[in-house]
Amino acid sequence: MASSLPYARFVPRMGMKPNEGRVLVVDDDLQIRRVMRTTLDAKGYEVDEAGSGEQALELARAEKYDLVILDINLPGRSGVETCREIHAISATPIIMLTVRDAGADKIEALDAGACDYVTKPFAMGELLARIRAVFRRTPSTAISGIAHLKLDDVEINFESRRVIVAGKPVRLTSKEFDILLYLATHRNRTIPHRELLREVWGAEHVDERKYLRVFINRLRKKIEASPREPKFLLTEPFVGYRLQTPE
Repeated sequence: MASSLPYARFVPRMGMKPNEGRVLVVDDDLQIRRVMRTTLDAKGYEVDEAGSGEQALELARAEKYDLVILDINLPGRSGVETCREIHAISATPIIMLTVRDAGADKIEALDAGACDYVTKPFAMGELLARIRAVFRRTPSTAISGIAHLKLDDVEINFESRRVIVAGKPVRLTSKEFDILLYLATHRNRTIPHRELLREVWGAEHVDERKYLRVFINRLRKKIEASPREPKFLLTEPFVGYRLQTPE
């Protein structure tokens, strides 16, 4: 049976609801994969699954996904390593499944490129809400009214979601792009922490400022010539962040 294989392709059945997105589920626990696949199938998602980081990378290189759900504790290549390698080849959003409700684990997951996390054990309703939030909170350039931005030797194309720094392409995660687009839409204005967290992650994340700092620091390392002394991505102490652009 396909479910006994290390990884399996799920083929949508005739009569299922319209496809809501393509999801790769990565967990070494077959039962967890089976439950997630069945639930996501019922909600209209197309699902592939993998039981290890190595198998997940094979699929991520060969296929295009709208979302990856990735367990942090995997045999062989760890979930964090797998997250980092998927991030290196794709801007696909990644939700990490963590076992311990520890800040260090969450920060490590976010620093590796995850856009969100869910702590095991979790209710499927919570996971589905996080998935909907990922798909819902990808800002549109049509709504934002900004398609291109140039900051010295940094060129940002929001329509193609590409960044060129000093003539070389730089890969941003989906959430890094979302943050940058929101700041660019409101450029030269300080955006409060809670507003940025609400608009990019959702209302349930408005108090998680330390995780926002992780993403801002990552963005600075990618677009600032001197990340410790940023010129464009500025901090307003105790208030929020501002994208300062040339007048």
